[in-house]
Amino acid sequence: MKEYQTITEISGPLVFAEVDEPVGYDEIVEIETADGEIRRGQVLDSSSGTVAIQTFEGTGGIDRKSSVRFLGETMKMPVTEDLLGRVLDGSGNPIDDGPDIVPDERRDIVGAAINPYSREYPEEFIQTGVSAIDGMNTLVRGQKLPIFSGSGLPHNDLALQIARQATVPEDAGEDEEESEFAVIFGAMGITAEEANEFMDDFERTGALERSVVFMNLADDPAVERTVTPRLALTTAEYLAFDKGYHVLVILTDMTNYCEALREIGAAREEVPGRRGYPGYMYTDLASLYERAGRIKGEDGSVTQIPILTMPSDDITHPIPDLTGYITEGQIMVDRDLNSQGVQPPVNVLPSLSRLMDDGIGEGLTRGDHGGVSDQIYAAYAEGEDLRDLVNIVGREALSERDNKYLDFADRFEEEFVQQGYDTNRDIDETLNVGWDLLSMLPKDELNRVDEENIEKYYTEDESVEVTADD
Repeated sequence: MKEYQTITEISGPLVFAEVDEPVGYDEIVEIETADGEIRRGQVLDSSSGTVAIQTFEGTGGIDRKSSVRFLGETMKMPVTEDLLGRVLDGSGNPIDDGPDIVPDERRDIVGAAINPYSREYPEEFIQTGVSAIDGMNTLVRGQKLPIFSGSGLPHNDLALQIARQATVPEDAGEDEEESEFAVIFGAMGITAEEANEFMDDFERTGALERSVVFMNLADDPAVERTVTPRLALTTAEYLAFDKGYHVLVILTDMTNYCEALREIGAAREEVPGRRGYPGYMYTDLASLYERAGRIKGEDGSVTQIPILTMPSDDITHPIPDLTGYITEGQIMVDRDLNSQGVQPPVNVLPSLSRLMDDGIGEGLTRGDHGGVSDQIYAAYAEGEDLRDLVNIVGREALSERDNKYLDFADRFEEEFVQQGYDTNRDIDETLNVGWDLLSMLPKDELNRVDEENIEKYYTEDESVEVTADD
């Protein structure tokens, strides 16, 4: 191992040093300061005898007298099943005062994309206990379904609710061992207050026992944010494909991750892309999101819920825009619903789960699921349009039919979407609430639901019947 004292320049989180032999991309580096402190870093660029090193602990105290050692290997994550229940920092070091981690092996954090030929198509339902997701935008094993939110909205509360409630309903005939479920929670650039809130909730509800938590705080180096999601996903892949777990990976906040990419790009004096973000941001995000999925012949699965805050609530911003291209839908957290006190404030109309149709129906959720979802979408969309009309002509100008759709939209938000962050609804309860709402409408309006399901689940409004008899 060669040691160099050839640092030529320090720029932001980057240290530039001259070398006289080839150095590998992503190779781990130790930088020893003049007072003996060791800083870790990673090779970001190596060309023409000069290497660019991004440091994980900041560049304060590093000068020309500091020495640089190249370790000859890329960054690795020590993985073991004993990680469940542990809290780690953004670099993978324990911060929960627990025992040292004794790994089964050490895995490269970059990981390899799943060979498309080896992928199993995602089809099995994951129950989050949130009606707006389970009923209208169903999550399936192996899917990547992001949550698009805005600054100040309660996406963290929704993330915690999903983390503690998510389960994989199993058929009675399946082996119980296959139903083990784990949550990997990767937080990037969050405040200490948010971190305390997360940890209090995990410990209060007991969700920590089946979770691995990675915490990168706002005052931690931005460079560490580029490593945190890769550590989390490496752990998830080990638990899923080596130990047979169904793993749900929640990554928050991807906006902070992309800001770290922009900061590093600016320090390297790269030519910026759209709005100053690196031109390779699409590729970088894809290298994270595409690590979700199922593999043929393997019991486990990796499902991803990345969370991002859209700057200025702009869905055309590069971060949500590129994320939408790569992932399979989005869950939209709505500012208007939040101001009305709806919890969780999920707007189902612009939300989408592209794999929903394959993960619902008989044997997965319930035979009427698809029809109920389609009918509720149609009725709620019509109610939303009528709200705009009411603002112009007033409610008195609307027909009796239109008034029913307006009432439907109000009750849908109050009874279906609104459930609080501590209510865990199974899929039957969610669909039954949906039928209660659809029963407000005349049967001849239900043109997206099978007749046999209408006969089975539709409940007549007794007050309407009495009036008709009179």
